[in-house]
Amino acid sequence: MRHEKPVGERVRALEWTGEALRLLDQRLLPHEARWVEARGAAEVAAAIRDMVVRGAPAIGIAAAYGAVLAARAHATGPAGDWRPAFEAELRGLERARPTAVNLRWALVRMRRRLDAALVAGEDPAAALEAEARAIHAEDVAANRRMGALGAARLGGRCAVLTHCNTGALATGGWGTALGVVRSAHAAGLIERVYADETRPWLQGARLTAWELVQEGIPVSLVADGAAAWLLRQGGVRWVIVGADRIAANGDVANKIGTYGLALAARRHGAGFMVVAPLSTLDPDTPDGHGIAIETRPADELLACGGRRVAPEGAGAWNPVFDVTPAELVDVLVTEAGVVERPDRARIGALLARAGAAGG
Repeated sequence: MRHEKPVGERVRALEWTGEALRLLDQRLLPHEARWVEARGAAEVAAAIRDMVVRGAPAIGIAAAYGAVLAARAHATGPAGDWRPAFEAELRGLERARPTAVNLRWALVRMRRRLDAALVAGEDPAAALEAEARAIHAEDVAANRRMGALGAARLGGRCAVLTHCNTGALATGGWGTALGVVRSAHAAGLIERVYADETRPWLQGARLTAWELVQEGIPVSLVADGAAAWLLRQGGVRWVIVGADRIAANGDVANKIGTYGLALAARRHGAGFMVVAPLSTLDPDTPDGHGIAIETRPADELLACGGRRVAPEGAGAWNPVFDVTPAELVDVLVTEAGVVERPDRARIGALLARAGAAGG
């Protein structure tokens, strides 16, 4: 029997118990739902690094709760006595995944809240817990807003193509690109979702397809190498993806394979939509050349499901992300509004409006 609530509202990548951070181990889905409990910042950093939790927004939220755990472990007595140990914990969190800017953004915000708490004489751990809860709640609200804005841009009922997982499992809840799909499906606008398998971790096959099946949204899995040929057939109107970092000029770092999809979409007349919260925009990075691209172990490519598929002696190049130039992006959807053909001026104007609205 299907649940009344959509999976986007039921599934959570992480839960804060008040004492610890519980993380749904996404390496085991869809076959097993196992929760990992982190009671220290180092455990949160390890979970981020080892892909227990993934997706830029979810990583940022997890890091915020990791800062709470660091404060609980160290924040007693004069700040000068414990702040170095606290900062060492935060640096460990920052190093866990270097490309996703949400992680750094969340920790900058937590540091600012800590500074304010110390000036005001507040309890540091309590202040940081309230801030982490706020970051979590704001992400869910932003996803809902982006879902509505993105769905409104589809231009009618259509088929769409997604890459990686950008759903409830990658965020605080609902999703970014998959949040647009959810909102569009609720409005009767989704004919079918084609989900790239997304090698080598198969997030599209294991996670996106699972979320969509749970919700009754029609989904067909596509081998990564078949996506360009699918777009040539002409049945897909939009490619909809998330982002791990967006530079000041609109260049987009996202899961490896995104750049190729953008090229194919432009060649075959499909729209290319990027859906990401404001926390993913990085105005301090001028363009995509300044984005550090994480490279992970070769074994992730040389083996599958724990079984080696390549011959002994073969090496591998395993970048986790690529960068899509801004000129290939048709629409950028954020919770603060939609930007067509994003560039430095349009993104700057968006951030200025969002800053003014936020006071």
